[in-house]
Amino acid sequence: MTSAKTVNVLGIGGSLRAGSQSERALRIALDGAAELGVRTELIPGPELVLPFYDPAARDRDERAVRLIDAIRRADGIIVVSPGYHGALSGLVKNALDYVEDLREDVRPYLDGRAVGLAAVAYGWQAAVTTLEQLRTITHALRGWTTPLGGSINSAETKFDEGGGASDEKSLRTLRLIGRQVAEFAITRAG
Repeated sequence: MTSAKTVNVLGIGGSLRAGSQSERALRIALDGAAELGVRTELIPGPELVLPFYDPAARDRDERAVRLIDAIRRADGIIVVSPGYHGALSGLVKNALDYVEDLREDVRPYLDGRAVGLAAVAYGWQAAVTTLEQLRTITHALRGWTTPLGGSINSAETKFDEGGGASDEKSLRTLRLIGRQVAEFAITRAG
């Protein structure tokens, strides 16, 4: 890393099941970012159990505060969602709704941040439509999606506990997504 500033990449996603396939995919993408020397942070699915986002509520619980503070500090973000019935999970969508709390920040919403996206679903249709929805939400939140996104069919690709996968192409794709987020963040910080 050439910048004196510490560059932070935040990973958000997974499912309620610790060590889920989508969480393992997220960890691989974060490892790709870390290869470039950035600091990474992970907020996995079990830590995304938040009250439904309510824009009228003034108080946030400690988990929501942690999420918003982590997004605020992040120079780049990686989001991986499981695909449920052709759509992103409610857990991930609710977490992304909390980005609205950044509307008055100097960097509102996801402005100026690279956002790498991947979807993991049991079947291609759900994986592709979930990725498409993540891209739409990211654009609405002013984020810069990386050129490469990942649609992973968990009927064909299995992730293991050690950071590997049964499909080398999926590993390369996820690492490259992480690297693209880190490269963009490093360039912006420079």
